Amino acid sequence: MAPFRRGKSGPRYRLGKSRTASTAGVKSHKSGSRGISATKIPAKNTFQTSRLQELVDDRSDNPDSILETGSPGSVSDELLSHDEASGTDEVPEKPFNVLLHTLNPKVFHNEPRNKRRRLTSDTSPAPTIQGSPSGDLDALEDVEDEGELSDEGSADGSDITTSQQELDAFKRHFANTDEDGTSLKIRAVERNEWTVEKNTTSSSWSSTFRRPTSFGEAPDATTNFIGIQNLKLKPKLESFAKALLCDTDDLTSQLAASMFNYRDILYSARTLDNADTLRTLTSLHLLNHISRTRDKVLRNNAKVLKSSDGEDLDLRDQGFTRPKVLVLLPTRQSCVKMVAAMIKVHNPEQQGNMKRFEQSYANVDSELSPDKPEDFKELFSGNDDDMFRLGLKFSRRTVKYFSQFYNSDIILASPLGLRTVLGGDGKKKADHDFLSSIEIVVLDQSEALLMQNWEHVQYIFEHLNLQPKEAHGCDFSRVRSWYLDGHAKYLRQTILFSSFNFPALNKLYTQSMLNTAGKIKFAMIHKGAITDLAMSVRQTFSRLDSMDPTSEPDDRFNYFSTAVLPSLTKASSRNVGGPQGVLIFIPLYADFVRVRNHLAGSSSTQHVSFGSVSEYTPVREVARARSHFLTGRHSILLYTERAHHFRRYRLKGIGRIIFYSLPENPLFYREIVSGYLDSRSSDSNTSQRHTNVRCLFSKLDLLKLERIVGTKRYISLLSDHGDTFDFV
Repeated sequence: MAPFRRGKSGPRYRLGKSRTASTAGVKSHKSGSRGISATKIPAKNTFQTSRLQELVDDRSDNPDSILETGSPGSVSDELLSHDEASGTDEVPEKPFNVLLHTLNPKVFHNEPRNKRRRLTSDTSPAPTIQGSPSGDLDALEDVEDEGELSDEGSADGSDITTSQQELDAFKRHFANTDEDGTSLKIRAVERNEWTVEKNTTSSSWSSTFRRPTSFGEAPDATTNFIGIQNLKLKPKLESFAKALLCDTDDLTSQLAASMFNYRDILYSARTLDNADTLRTLTSLHLLNHISRTRDKVLRNNAKVLKSSDGEDLDLRDQGFTRPKVLVLLPTRQSCVKMVAAMIKVHNPEQQGNMKRFEQSYANVDSELSPDKPEDFKELFSGNDDDMFRLGLKFSRRTVKYFSQFYNSDIILASPLGLRTVLGGDGKKKADHDFLSSIEIVVLDQSEALLMQNWEHVQYIFEHLNLQPKEAHGCDFSRVRSWYLDGHAKYLRQTILFSSFNFPALNKLYTQSMLNTAGKIKFAMIHKGAITDLAMSVRQTFSRLDSMDPTSEPDDRFNYFSTAVLPSLTKASSRNVGGPQGVLIFIPLYADFVRVRNHLAGSSSTQHVSFGSVSEYTPVREVARARSHFLTGRHSILLYTERAHHFRRYRLKGIGRIIFYSLPENPLFYREIVSGYLDSRSSDSNTSQRHTNVRCLFSKLDLLKLERIVGTKRYISLLSDHGDTFDFV
C-alpha cells in the first residue's frame, strides 16, 4: 500500500515509489569556512582512539543539511564519515596538538598532576582526537567529559563489589565477560526455546515474561522492581528517578524493572493519562544508557593513555558506529514531546541548533475542531508532518540538534523519513551502516504507525544490526566481540508502546525481539467496547469459518456477498419506519476496493445507489458522497478505517451499520456506533427495530474481538456452537 500522510489542507497521498526531496536547496561545503582550516585530513591507516571522539562535520549546522532535506543525491555522502576524504599517505602534525602545546606548554614538561585529570610526567603528546581539526568544539567537549569522570567514581561500576555488579543491568547485559553463558542463551533463542512465566495477579492487566532456556541457569532474580538504589543510575539522574518512581502503580513499576534490566517490552496499555509518564521513563532509561556507554569509553581511553607502549590491553567497549538509540515516532509533534522529555531529564546548560529545531518542528499553528476526540487531538495537534529525521548528540552539559547520524547518540525519525535515507530503491546508494550498532529501539504510538505504512517499520527492523559495509573510522580493537560475531541483534533491547496489540506488532515481538535478557508482554484485561455505548442498540456478531490467512479475504467476501448483501439490496429504498441509510465499515483498503467494484459491476446490485469515502478520496468527492447519503440519493455508504483515523468525519443519516471486519482501534467502534447512529432511531419502538449493528469476524480476529466484546466473552464467541451472537 502506498504511504499516506496528512497535511493541514487535507490528506496527501504518495502512490508508487517513495518521495524524495529536491537537491536544489542543498548548499555545497567549502573548505576554509569559518572556524575550520583548509588543512588536508590525514589518511586513517592506523587505529587511534574511541569513536566517541569523532570528527563533527560543520555541515551539520547548515540549515539545508541532508537530515532535513533528504536529498537523494547526497544522502550517502553526507552520512559517511570523513575517514576517506583524503587520499594522501602523508600524516602532518595535528593542528589540535599544536594548539595545545602553544596554549599550555607546561602541561607536557613535568607539570604537577591536576586534581581532576591525570597527566603523565613525560613529554608525550596530548591525547589525539580522532580526525579533529583545529577548533572542533565537539572534540573539546569529549576531552572535557573525560576530565570530569573522577566526579562520579562509581558511575561505571568499576568500584562496586561483585554482588553489586550482579544487580548492575548495564554491566550484566553489555559488559558480561561470560561469553559461554551468552552463547548458550543465543543458541536457545535461535532454537526458539523460552521459559515462560505469567503474572495474572492483577484484575486490570497481565504480563507474560519469556527468557531463553539455558541449562544450569538459575531463575532471574530481578523480575520485580528492586528499588532506585539498585538501578545503577548516573548520580545526575538519581534524584529525577526518585521523584518519578517513588509513587507509581504496580504496572509502571513492573515496566520500569523490565526496562532498566534491558528486556524487550511489548506494552499495549498506553493511554492518554500515562503517555507523559512513559515518555519520561523512557527518556530516563535512554539517557542513562548513553551516559554509561560514554563513561565506559572515556575510562578506557584513560587506561590507554596511562599504559606503556608494550602493554596489551583488551578493551571492548563499543560498536561499529556511534548511534546507540533509535526512536520511531508518527509525527513531528510527537518528536517534540519526546525531545522535551529528554531535555527535562538531561537538563543541559546549552542546546545547539535549538532555534532551528523549534522552527522546523514546534512552531506550527493548528486549530482542531473542539468536537474531535482527545486521542485525535493528541496525535494531530501541532506539526502533524510524518516525514522527519533528527540526530541528537549529548555531552555532559550540552545537547546538539541536527547532528549527523554518524556523530549522533540518539536518532529520532518517522518510519517514512528514515526509509528515504536507507535507500536501496535503485535511485541512490543504500546506506544503513549507522544502524549497525543500535542497542535500544523504541516505538511510541505504534497504533498510529500502523495507520501510516507498516512496511516501512518492517524494512527498518530488517536493516538493524547488520555488518557495516565501511569502517567509518571504527577502532576494531575496541569493538565488542558479539558485534564482530554478528550477534548484536541478540543483545538489542526493543521497546514497543501501543494503545492496543495487533498482529503486526505481535510479529515483531515473535520474530525481531530476540533479546538474551528475555522479553515481556504487558496486556490489558478489556471490559469490551460494547459495554461503553451511549445508547442501547442490538449488536449481532456473525462468525466466519476460516482459519487460513491466505483464503480468509475470499471467505469473508463470499460470506458478505451471499449472507449480508442480499438483505441490503432489498431494503435499499427508504420507507417510513425503515432504516435511514446503511454504513459499511471496511478496515482494509483492498477489501474496500473489492466491495466497491462488486456494488458497481454486479447485476444483483445494479439498482443500488451507493457512495464511498476512503483515505484516498478527494475532499470534494467526500463532501458530495456525504451530502447524497444524508439526502437519500445514496442508500449505502462505504467507509474505511484509515479515513476515520485521519479525519473523524461526523456522518449523519445512518440507521444501520455493517462492520465488514472489526476495527483495530476499539475507540472507533464506540465512536461509530454511539456517534453515527441517528439519535432519532431510539425515539420510537418502530424505528428501533430497524436500528442495529452487525459485525463479521473470524477466529483470526481474536485480538480485535477481545477489545470489542471483552476478555471474558471473546473465547465463547470463538468456540461456542453456532455462528451468530446477539448483544443488546
